Amino acid sequence: MGKWFPNIYDVAMKPLEKNRFKKIRKKLIDNASGRVLEIGSGSGINFSYYKNVDQVDAIEPNPEMSKLAQKRIHAADIPIQTHAVGAEGLPFNDDTFDCVVATLVFCTIPNPIKAINEIQRVSKPGAKLLFFEHVRMNQKVLAKLQDGLTPVWKKLCDGCHLNRDTLGLLSKTGIVIEQVDYYYKGLFLTTKAKNNKEPIRLSNLKQDK
Repeated sequence: MGKWFPNIYDVAMKPLEKNRFKKIRKKLIDNASGRVLEIGSGSGINFSYYKNVDQVDAIEPNPEMSKLAQKRIHAADIPIQTHAVGAEGLPFNDDTFDCVVATLVFCTIPNPIKAINEIQRVSKPGAKLLFFEHVRMNQKVLAKLQDGLTPVWKKLCDGCHLNRDTLGLLSKTGIVIEQVDYYYKGLFLTTKAKNNKEPIRLSNLKQDK
C-alpha cells in the first residue's frame, strides 16, 4: 500500500464527507451496539459517530492511515483499539463481536470472499452487519464504464475496484440482508444485515479481478 494515497485521502474526500456522507455514516452507525469490529478504519472518519457501543476494535493494514487516525482515537467517546491486520485473517476468536461495520472499504480488499467468511466467523449469531460501499451500478452503460476504468483506478487509488459487486457477494452468503438504501443513482449503498453463521460457498462465486 502506498504512502502518498493516505496523505491525500481526507482532503480529496472532504467535500463528500462534509455533506451527504456525514449523514449517511451517522445514520448507519447509530445502529451499532455492544462490542464492534470495524473493517478498514482508515483515518478514523467513523470514530466520532460511535456512541452507544462498549468498544471498537478497528483493523487497518495501512500504517500510514493508522497514523492519521490517532487524533480521532483520542477524541472518541468510547474505547478504540486498532489492529494492523487485513480483513482476510482476523486475529479474533469465533463469536466475538455484536456488530461489524465496514464503510467504503470492500472495494479495496484483495479477497472480499475470504473477508466475508472471516466477518461471519468472528461475529456472533444474529450480529448486526453494517455496510456503506460504492458498487458496480445496475445501468449497463455506466457499469461498463466502471469496468473499463477499474484497472487504472486500482493503480491510482490503492487497489480500489470501481466495479466490485459487494451487495452481490453478500447476498450469496449466509448473511441475511434486511435493508438496502441506495444513493447517487445506485453508485453508493448502505446495507443493514445480520449474521446467521453459514459460511460462503466459494464454488458459487466468481472472484473479480
